[in-house]
Amino acid sequence: MITSTTPTIQNRNITAYKGIVCGEVIIGAHLGKDILASFTNIVGGRSDAYERTIRETRNGAMDEMIRNAERLGANAVVAVKFDYQVIGQSGSMMMVAVSGTAVVID
Repeated sequence: MITSTTPTIQNRNITAYKGIVCGEVIIGAHLGKDILASFTNIVGGRSDAYERTIRETRNGAMDEMIRNAERLGANAVVAVKFDYQVIGQSGSMMMVAVSGTAVVID
């Protein structure tokens, strides 16, 4: 499955539009990651635990969007957009949503 943030795929023609497809994943932060992130914030640097969680969550949302596009008979998704939101009580969860247009390309 080809995915692109652009509205077209270079050197390929879109022959059919199948519709908008989405994927969402919500994940809760846990105490261990919060402690590690707090320590990282004190001494400086990047938080590997949170970065890994965001990557896994984003990949999960992409996988869901691609499955939805395949169900529609698409072989590509164009105009892909990501949205990140902190939700829940005290910002205890994070949502990654991805959406795009499922298409058939030649």
